[in-house]
Amino acid sequence: MSQENIREVGYLGDHVGSSVTILGWVESTRSHGKVGFVVVRDGTGLVQGVLLKKELPADAWALLESLTYESSVALSGEVREEPRAPGGYEVGVTGLELLGASEEYPIQPKEHGVEFLLDHRHLWLRSSLQRAGLRVRHEVEQAIHDYFYERDFVRIDTPILTGSIGESAGTLFETDYFGETAFLAQTGQLYVETACPAFRKVYCFGPTFRAEKSKTRRHLTEFWMLEPEVAFADSDDNMDLQEDLVCYLVERVLERCSRELAVLERDTSELETLARPFERISYTSAVALLQEKGSEIEWGRDLGASEEMLLSEQFDRPVFVHDYPKAVKAFYMKENPEDPRTVRCNDLLVRGYGELVGGSQREDDLDKLLARIREEKL
Repeated sequence: MSQENIREVGYLGDHVGSSVTILGWVESTRSHGKVGFVVVRDGTGLVQGVLLKKELPADAWALLESLTYESSVALSGEVREEPRAPGGYEVGVTGLELLGASEEYPIQPKEHGVEFLLDHRHLWLRSSLQRAGLRVRHEVEQAIHDYFYERDFVRIDTPILTGSIGESAGTLFETDYFGETAFLAQTGQLYVETACPAFRKVYCFGPTFRAEKSKTRRHLTEFWMLEPEVAFADSDDNMDLQEDLVCYLVERVLERCSRELAVLERDTSELETLARPFERISYTSAVALLQEKGSEIEWGRDLGASEEMLLSEQFDRPVFVHDYPKAVKAFYMKENPEDPRTVRCNDLLVRGYGELVGGSQREDDLDKLLARIREEKL
């Protein structure tokens, strides 16, 4: 097959009036007497092909009437504008070729149970909802890399198999490594911290594994985590970076994924009105506010999911809660000079979800760090 006129659906607007060939998979077909329609997906979008029986070879019309869902085809013809068609363009078909027949495709355009769809996960990915979700995820990941690249951060690829414990030993996935014990990485933090003095601004972004016992939507055994480290930055700098990154990602997704968000039926009104600056409130003030709202939380206890949700509902924008009690946070967080009971850390809470980002200023006083290690019996 000649590659000369092959075009992608997402760029048909550049070829109005030209003859093109589209390679893709059949989403639907229908015919009404002497006129037929086929909707084809190529990964960049959907396009409708219009077929006139009198202008097609008999075998091409017969092929249209026998095409099955998800068969792969080559569709040729002239591109023209059509506001009612998917994507705003259609192809007046002059040629239709079957590249691969799809017989007894198990996922038909109807409702299916989750178990059935998971059993056919490799095919489920072709559905509009799955495609939209993956496209948004792809855009977020690309935007993350673009954000840090534009600000002179260096990406550090950290190991997946490691001999060190990064978080709680109770959430480790353990495996044999040629007679030694290795773990699936819980975090890349230790590695990017050691790289930070080499480059000043670094980050890692990759898969993370936690053997969480909880079966909630908030706890995953495998997820991707972003971990930046910046030398000579304090807790306020940290929150500034988090706020700027979140706003950058929201703006990027709204700009480039409007179609996907519509497919997912997501209400984007709060994202579209995201306002800076984000609120900032100390843990101590947050506890007082929660108690005013009827919570039984006491100072010194970490905020749980219910407290985070209640607190986030009190603001019309994301809120940073900073300076948590030392006893509920990691040993490496810097002591707050204004209140030694607390450390310079923060959680970013968003309405309807709770914690989105967590961060801290690292302890840079060696004597205090060693004292904290001894306190924690590490």
